[in-house]
Amino acid sequence: MTETPRKKPEELRSARWFGPADLRSFGHRSRTMQMGYAPEEWQGRPVIAIVNTWSDLNPCHTHLRQRAEDVKRGVLMAGGFPVELPALSLSESLVKPTTMLYRNMLAMETEELLRSHPIDGAILMGGCDKTTPGLLLGATSMDIPAIFVPAGPMLRGNWGGKVLGSGSDSWKYWDELRAGRITQQDWLGVEAGIARSHGTCMTMGTASTMTAIAEAVGMVLPGGSSILAADAGHIRLCSESGRRIVEMVWEDLTPKRIQTHKAFLNAINVAMAMGCSTNAIIHLIAMARRAGHDIGLDDFERASRVVPVIGNVRPSGSTYLMEDFFYAGGILGLMERMREHLHLDCMTVSGRALGENIAGAKVYNDDVIRPLDNPIYGEGSLAVLKGNLAPDGCVIKPAAMDQKFLKHSGPALVFDDYPSMKKAVDDETLDITPDHVLVLRNAGPQGGPGMPEWGMLPMPKRLLKEGHRDMLRLSDARMSGTSYGACVLHVAPESYIGGPLALLRTGDIVEVDVAARSINMRVSEEELARRRAAWTPPPPRFERGYGYAFTKHVQQANEGCDFDFLRTDFGAPVPEPVIY
Repeated sequence: MTETPRKKPEELRSARWFGPADLRSFGHRSRTMQMGYAPEEWQGRPVIAIVNTWSDLNPCHTHLRQRAEDVKRGVLMAGGFPVELPALSLSESLVKPTTMLYRNMLAMETEELLRSHPIDGAILMGGCDKTTPGLLLGATSMDIPAIFVPAGPMLRGNWGGKVLGSGSDSWKYWDELRAGRITQQDWLGVEAGIARSHGTCMTMGTASTMTAIAEAVGMVLPGGSSILAADAGHIRLCSESGRRIVEMVWEDLTPKRIQTHKAFLNAINVAMAMGCSTNAIIHLIAMARRAGHDIGLDDFERASRVVPVIGNVRPSGSTYLMEDFFYAGGILGLMERMREHLHLDCMTVSGRALGENIAGAKVYNDDVIRPLDNPIYGEGSLAVLKGNLAPDGCVIKPAAMDQKFLKHSGPALVFDDYPSMKKAVDDETLDITPDHVLVLRNAGPQGGPGMPEWGMLPMPKRLLKEGHRDMLRLSDARMSGTSYGACVLHVAPESYIGGPLALLRTGDIVEVDVAARSINMRVSEEELARRRAAWTPPPPRFERGYGYAFTKHVQQANEGCDFDFLRTDFGAPVPEPVIY
């Protein structure tokens, strides 16, 4: 492989701002000196942006204010000039109606922050669900050297001597409370003990799924996605990333050189082996297409048939959490164990190929990270279903559901909005059986709006009191990666724009066969045609503001929910900003 010549100081992107002997550059230099910096601090040095999604209302990122200082330390050690740029902080637990409504906003902000400022390289600091893909989407479109630094998972939860997993145990104990099996005082104990340190969810939710994907695609330093937020190793990761990004600028090692088609296939395979969140599909499709690669549902379907789940972490697993995964060898151990399913020659931000990064990695607990011949689930974490209910596809997580629903047919109970569904499932006289298929529609990208995580529809109280804990549920929404159950999600096209789900009626028989990858409603084509002729579009969710732009330009779930105008092939490339 031919070595790329190292950049010269005058070739730095920031030199366009600071180098010329003209009035405009005089202004740039004088205003930088106004902040107390001497010319020696930036002249001939790469300017490194630390794009930080810290905020006082993002519990996953409470430590990133200090971690940015650790990154700066590394940048300075390597001879760079660090500058911190705050970006939109998307707290999964507090932002409403859903952070998915704003993922693309963060992507646009990241891209334009990097483009409009004198930046040579970037450290992207995030981890809470939508921050990882949002930051990476923006950095990919900008295509200057970048490293993603994950926030890291929090410590295990604890209540009454029991280990708690964020999200997963919220749903579990909420059902137990509604069933009358625990007390209100017990519930308060769960509330206080389930999240007891900074960091992201410590189950294999969307946060840990997406940071693992970021590493598998090559954008995180080796092992970085597994390090706990509270571990001293996380501080060292930040400093190391700061040092490494300076070298990447001189090497001109950009996302385009790292994020190849094979790198995204690696990410899909790692996600399947990890027992990933269903959200992985939407984000990975968007990320790959931003990088110019035609990755789609068929790529996930192919991987799901051949890559088993070997990461025994809840909710696909039954016992372990990300803390256990870290101690067992983490992402490097898992990738070494599944190396036959990886393209080992893919370049990474370390400057080395993936195969070099994982060489010699060990697994220290064979129950947490299983061998390929002893998986927790024989196929991949996700399955893509298609049929007359979802001609463009939908997704289910077979490893995290009652296996009796893998092949099921039953009458639909259909709700057009969340409030009516919630009221009904809390009614103990609701006429429902475990064979019913609970359906929520108008919850997709436009209908939600923003495709909220409503897809783990609550179990009807009547069934809970009868001892049932799962049933087939169907929606065009998403669900949290910490969720579990027989939930069919991401139905595309969504009902709000007239997808077939809009034509389903209560009492219609819904048939799901995961082995055959099919989902259908037992309704004739003639009857569907009559229903379609009678269907009328609902009113728009927004008539102004960002929401208006969102609904005009967001793509469907099977296309990654990106904005159509942000696609790589949409128009000519954006030029560098003019400086006059």
